[in-house]
Amino acid sequence: MWAGSVSLALLASACSADSAPTVSVSVDDQQMDVEATQYCLDGEGRRYSVTPQVLQVDPDMTILIEVPDDVAESGWSFQVFDQGLTDDDLIGEVDVGREATYELSTSDAVPAAYYIVVVQDSGEGCEGLSGAWPIGFLRGSS
Repeated sequence: MWAGSVSLALLASACSADSAPTVSVSVDDQQMDVEATQYCLDGEGRRYSVTPQVLQVDPDMTILIEVPDDVAESGWSFQVFDQGLTDDDLIGEVDVGREATYELSTSDAVPAAYYIVVVQDSGEGCEGLSGAWPIGFLRGSS
């Protein structure tokens, strides 16, 4: 299902006690720090008003996802969605485990417009709420 190789690198996040860490997503010379829509911080579930950023990409480019140490240590996955972010739009999920970086191809998802949501494995705190970082991709033709 995923043609690209998988790896994930560490992002040292400068987060205050009131904010969630960011996840770094890079494609070619484009790099974005993706903000969480939800996160368990100090045992308290928090939700944030975040509009997912969208990267315009070409086919067959490498997407590099880098998560902070605490996200890697707890384990994480990413979900791929069609143009919406509802359960009906879910295309698939990749369990990354405890790696800090992951690589995939912009052509791994079939639709030209799709979202990837990085999802931290939920711990015992926050009643199962886990971290989530969404980013959109709009693939042009080459």
